[in-house]
Amino acid sequence: MSNMVLGVSNRIFGLDAQLIADAVILALAVGFLFFLLSFLLFNPARELMKKRQDKIKEEMETASRDMAEANKMKTEYYAKLAAADKDVDAILSEGRKKALARENEIVAEAKEEAARVMQRAEREIELEKSKVKDEVKQEMIGVARELAGKFVAGSLDDAAQAKLIDEALNEMGEDTWQN
Repeated sequence: MSNMVLGVSNRIFGLDAQLIADAVILALAVGFLFFLLSFLLFNPARELMKKRQDKIKEEMETASRDMAEANKMKTEYYAKLAAADKDVDAILSEGRKKALARENEIVAEAKEEAARVMQRAEREIELEKSKVKDEVKQEMIGVARELAGKFVAGSLDDAAQAKLIDEALNEMGEDTWQN
């Protein structure tokens, strides 16, 4: 009886109405606490996770757009580089053409100058020839005067005349008569 006074039964596990009621109340309290803590703790954590996922998704989209833009800029850069290479080639080609044209002009001018120099030299040669001819004529006139003076000074015989003519010719030289 002493066991009964204490309120303990002889059973190890006794299911009675009070135990079931306590278990139900405990289950309701745990459920209520679960939903309350879920609302207070899990929902903010879920929202935080959702925001983090959205931020990561946005950063990945931004990175994807930046990568696409970088690829586009890279393509534009290579296109501009190729265009610059073409421009450089065109400029160099134009420079070569201008240099070749200038070279041809210089060669043509040099040929013209050489032709002018040659013409001037030919004119100078002709003038020198004419001067030499005039000098020879003057010398011949001088010799003829001397001969005429000697003929007049005295009558010479044919042998003396031939001798005087030979002497005059020797003084003038053979080259004078051949030119």
